[in-house]
Amino acid sequence: MKRREFITLLGGAAIIASSPARAQSAGKVHRIGFLGNSTAVLEANLVGPFRKALASLGYVEGRDVVIEYRWAEGNYDRFAALVAELIAAGVDVIVTAGTPAAFAVKNATSTIPCVMVAVGDPVGTGLVASLARPGGNLTGLTSIAPDLEGKRLALLREMIPGLSHFAVLWNPANAFHVAAVKGVQDAADILRMRVLSLRVRSLEDLDPAFATIVAERPGALVVLADRVFLHGRDRIMNFAQQQRLPGVYAYRELVEAGGLMSYGPNYGEMHARAATFVDKIFKGAKPADLPIEQPIKFELVISMRAAKALDIRVSPTLLATADEIIE
Repeated sequence: MKRREFITLLGGAAIIASSPARAQSAGKVHRIGFLGNSTAVLEANLVGPFRKALASLGYVEGRDVVIEYRWAEGNYDRFAALVAELIAAGVDVIVTAGTPAAFAVKNATSTIPCVMVAVGDPVGTGLVASLARPGGNLTGLTSIAPDLEGKRLALLREMIPGLSHFAVLWNPANAFHVAAVKGVQDAADILRMRVLSLRVRSLEDLDPAFATIVAERPGALVVLADRVFLHGRDRIMNFAQQQRLPGVYAYRELVEAGGLMSYGPNYGEMHARAATFVDKIFKGAKPADLPIEQPIKFELVISMRAAKALDIRVSPTLLATADEIIE
């Protein structure tokens, strides 16, 4: 074979090998299980950043990765069956958010890696051995910070200086809430405020909780971080508006649905960060060796529209502190 013919043949082989079709057949197509707490529509603001981050890392859906979605629709009792479906589908990693969903994965498999997003206290609840070295098949990002509930109550008191009585919605099915609601009570004791503690395990428990609020007449509403509340945010905020209840919430989505203010991490950014954990796992890293990340920034979102409707004058200090103001 002449030298020129050999070079031409070699160049043609390189083109064939680098074509998308060739790359797809030669490389592994990873399967990601995405276990959602709510619905595709209500979690679009979380799925979007995750998919965009995957793309920025070089993953093309359909060529390099396939995402299997499962949605609990606000019903934690569905988690076990949904995780079983993902395992049967042969996923290489499961991405999920919140403590109950993470426990569902932990209870179902010890081999398939799980990237958790926005779990409460993964060490205190027993999900992992430590933040630095999780030690099992779970890693990811936590949403906790020291005295987070106390900070939220302090913001609420600053917004409503005369507040002395408030209601808190929490979910006993969420292992993290056992400690979180204690944090609320401890902070309330320091601020000399009374707490109306309302357990809401599912959306069916909202109406009885609402009836208790109407009867007890607290001056404000606190809603802890739980995907049941995120799923039912329209119902909760409609009730708060009808009862003219100001409040502070863990999710900005409740402010967007009509609430007064929220204080917490940026959950969309946390889902984007989850893609980097998935990438590391696909490249051979073990979840046991990937430290769990803690948020470095918490965002205060205030709705001036809600404040005006409630006849609340927001102090210049709070306005200056806010990361975002919704007019």
